[in-house]
Amino acid sequence: MSEIICGIDEAGRGPVIGPLVIGCVVLDREGVEELKKLNVRDSKRVAPSRRLSLEPKIKEIALEWNLAEISPNEIDYLRKRHSLNFIEAMKIAELILSLENVPHKILVDSADTVPEEYKRKITHCLNTMQDDFIIPEIISEHKADDRYIEVGAASILAKVKRDREIEKLKEEHGEFGSGYPADELTKEFMKKLIRSGNLPEFVRKSWNTVDKAKQTKLFEF
Repeated sequence: MSEIICGIDEAGRGPVIGPLVIGCVVLDREGVEELKKLNVRDSKRVAPSRRLSLEPKIKEIALEWNLAEISPNEIDYLRKRHSLNFIEAMKIAELILSLENVPHKILVDSADTVPEEYKRKITHCLNTMQDDFIIPEIISEHKADDRYIEVGAASILAKVKRDREIEKLKEEHGEFGSGYPADELTKEFMKKLIRSGNLPEFVRKSWNTVDKAKQTKLFEF
């Protein structure tokens, strides 16, 4: 039986606007070889048009794939009790437990500064959610999306999904840039929202560590 490997990566960890999306792609050896022929890489190294063309091919080649979308509201609620790293670990555990094809190995792009700590969080969540689950080998590394094609594929699915959600928001609310705090368009958009006193559901309110009443910038965190 061919080894089954699961790659996991996220898109939208840092933005103040829009969801955080975690992608999960399960591949056998044949699938990995097919993706190599397509030159699948980390989403940050692939042009948006190329990501769009690769997305359906990755979905077709994968044994299975899945996405977890965490809304700004859910992020704000969960961050009252948990770190963002732990929230991601919980969602990753849910994705792993949802798989029909149990992988021999799971490759994860570490969101934690200490990759082993991220692995520990994921393992803890898996044990808590399903104590009889036999946990496969988990490899947590920085830049795993660059090193492993399985993680690169997951990063593309996550990025395309988040980009689609961002475009929907822009159609409804106007241009606001990338949604990242350093983006000048995002800064101007957030200033207007703060002045209006209305922070809509698509904004991560927990990103604001300063008293809103002082009209300080939401993106200073």
